[in-house]
Amino acid sequence: MAGLLYRLGRFSARRHWLVIITWIVLMGIAGGTYALFAGTISSSITIPGTKTSQVQDELADKFPSANGGTGTLVFTTKDGKAFSDAQKTGVADFLEDVEQLKGVKGATSGFDTQKQLDDQRQKLVDGKQQITDGRSQLSQQQSTIDSGLQQITQAQQQLDAQKQQTSALTGAAAEAAQQQLTAAQSELDAKKAQLTEGQAKLDAAKDKLDANATELTQGTKLLDLSKDIRFVSKNDSTVIGTVQFTKSTYEVPASTKTAISDKADDAKIDGVEVYVSNDIAQGVPSILGPGEIGGVIIAAIVLFLMLRTVIGAAVPLVSAVLGVGVASLAALSFSSLVEFISVTPVLGVMLGLAVGIDYSLFILNRHRTQLKQGMPVHESIGLANGTSGNAVVFAGATVIVALLALNITGIPFLGLMGTVGAVAVFFAICIATSFTPALLSLIGMRILRRKERERIGNTGSTRVPNKPMSTWRAVITLVAGVAVLGTIALPATQMRLGLPSGSSEAVDSSQYKAYKALDKEFGAGQNGPLLVVATLPKAVSADDVTATEVTIGQAIAKNDDVDAVLPIGASKSREVIAFQVKPNGGPDSVSTENLVKDLRTQDVSVDDGTVSLGVAGNASANIDVSEKLSNVLPLYLAVVVGLSLIILIIVFRSFLVPITATAGFILSVLASFGGLTAIYQFGWLGSVFGVHDPAPILSFLPIIEIGILFGLAMDYQLFLVSGMREAYAHGANAKVAVQRGLHAGRAVVTAAAIIMISVFAGFIFSDSSTIKPIGFGLAFGVLVDAFVVRMLLIPAAMHLLGESAWWFPKWLDRIVPDVDVEGAKLERSHPGDRHEMPRESTHTGTHVLPVAPDAATHDSGHPPAHRA
Repeated sequence: MAGLLYRLGRFSARRHWLVIITWIVLMGIAGGTYALFAGTISSSITIPGTKTSQVQDELADKFPSANGGTGTLVFTTKDGKAFSDAQKTGVADFLEDVEQLKGVKGATSGFDTQKQLDDQRQKLVDGKQQITDGRSQLSQQQSTIDSGLQQITQAQQQLDAQKQQTSALTGAAAEAAQQQLTAAQSELDAKKAQLTEGQAKLDAAKDKLDANATELTQGTKLLDLSKDIRFVSKNDSTVIGTVQFTKSTYEVPASTKTAISDKADDAKIDGVEVYVSNDIAQGVPSILGPGEIGGVIIAAIVLFLMLRTVIGAAVPLVSAVLGVGVASLAALSFSSLVEFISVTPVLGVMLGLAVGIDYSLFILNRHRTQLKQGMPVHESIGLANGTSGNAVVFAGATVIVALLALNITGIPFLGLMGTVGAVAVFFAICIATSFTPALLSLIGMRILRRKERERIGNTGSTRVPNKPMSTWRAVITLVAGVAVLGTIALPATQMRLGLPSGSSEAVDSSQYKAYKALDKEFGAGQNGPLLVVATLPKAVSADDVTATEVTIGQAIAKNDDVDAVLPIGASKSREVIAFQVKPNGGPDSVSTENLVKDLRTQDVSVDDGTVSLGVAGNASANIDVSEKLSNVLPLYLAVVVGLSLIILIIVFRSFLVPITATAGFILSVLASFGGLTAIYQFGWLGSVFGVHDPAPILSFLPIIEIGILFGLAMDYQLFLVSGMREAYAHGANAKVAVQRGLHAGRAVVTAAAIIMISVFAGFIFSDSSTIKPIGFGLAFGVLVDAFVVRMLLIPAAMHLLGESAWWFPKWLDRIVPDVDVEGAKLERSHPGDRHEMPRESTHTGTHVLPVAPDAATHDSGHPPAHRA
């Protein structure tokens, strides 16, 4: 690889215009494909196969009318007073306009919904009174019938007595008496039959009244369950508008959501503010804002302070920007084929800028050093590309492998983020090893300052450490460093994962204002209502639907974290009944998370068996995504750690060096997680980092951070410890070699780390609640890893390990390939035309390590045989 990169560097130097124009053409082609084939970018994060998606699939199949996702609009009067009739009309007109948008099934005003609920409650009140009045009337009728029956009984007794008296009569008198008695009996029987018929009618009326009373009682129970659900605030100053989509919320096109947001921004309802909630207004964050530009400016300042030349500082910046441009446009050209979430291109830009600047810097710095020592320009470019460029390729490859490993999680959007990030790093490597050499050739000797050009070949000897650090210092550094990082990592033990809600957005954003208005006027649960779906063991009759709703609704309401339950209805087959459940807590609260889990495990008994409950909705989906990501985190960490050990064993031909490097990486990650939790979840230093409402940590951030920090940590490990190995291979004492390697590499690693921290930190002040914690996590992780782990803990550990750090079995040494990461063999075979000078370290961009007398016998760069 080193030889290939050497030839590539020489070619780029000789044909610099060809290389530069080629990359510009590639940039144009990428821009053209982006313009022709780019699709929309989604703001929603979904994972197929979750419990929420299973419920949505069931609804789509059995209850289509309840399947469409919903979004919330909040209308509030500017003066805090009740809505006027004109304002209510304005709200209705606005929603009618929204209803015409493509992808919108309907838009309902909270005034209408609240009126329906109030009318239903009034009907129940009226119904109760009607039943009371009816029972009173029936009671009076019953009394009349009972009185009539009593009179008939008495008359019958009198008639029977008369019949007894006339039984002794004979002749005409008896016949006349019998006729009178028969007529009287017929009349009495007719009256009795009339009363019996009246009693039957009265009994039927009683049964009907009892049935109505039962239905009324059930309706009352249902409305009692939903009494805390309102769509108009109690002071009539705020109203909720509900937008129902034809698809689930996460499948709604971004164009539809954007159209709604635009209409809300342009709404002209006199005296009324219109806010869109987070489920509608999840926009695509800007790739380069003021904070990001500020980070690049800081990186430019660091480059200038290090190189002391404007033209030199510009080379890494131009190279990085070109690489980011080509990578981003090329990746986004596929956005019409695969779904990109909004953070994916931002992550690519973030990584591309950071590593692009650093990788070009490593090659440029090595080239400058060689020029100052008298090497011709083209030879210096080729050798810098073959040595430092070889290290860049290997270091970048570790980052790429770590990012591509995100695909093993089985989570599509996460795998795509890793792939896009890997593409950005790949182009950063290609740019650094071809475009940067071409620029350096075009610039020529101007890459050095005038004073440096005047002193070419007279660099003098460079003092290198010949005394190791004290053992006590190493022990204290190691113990103190681990203790400090362990303390910083403590908050991570309470880390909770989630997705951003409206409370995480900027305080002047529509989402935040909508969230706070709902929280204040309707309760925290209004920001994250749950859709609970009850699947019945078998279909119920139409007459039993209400009773079944009451049974299931009351069972749901028994959960401590439920604020209200509102029945939505039953499917046509009456096999599925849906409810809207308002939790006590907000969408990212612990109580809501527990409620979702409790509902999914709750069994509700009905006459025909047991009902199974499923939960959907935005809050439920967020919980499912976070849970799935939490579950795959240990697997990914195990893969990355295992990969780290294998790569480092091959590079450093040692067991203990990879173990210390991996342990340091784990410390860096845990400390970074602790810092994230303290600031973004606990709210510490919130005013500094713009955290106004602490919330759970972004659910996919830990996995992303592990992947990226692993690659970057291996970069710094390589650039520092390879210098230690080089010094040891050339005969230096193991403890002295630690100091020499640190001395040789710390300047360039410090500059590279500061640049990377600056670029990442610029994203902390993004306007996106998703980007902010990513920027902080990566910036803080690099800070800890570069300046604490790699420059303090690793040297201390290497000092304490001494000779044993480089122990490697001979049989394994023969099997493991010699990757020659920094091109030591190439350097020895291409000494170039330079003035007499001390031997240069093969470490990137640094110099000089004296060669022990026996070094010439160890051309492979391996430690001397007697130390094996």
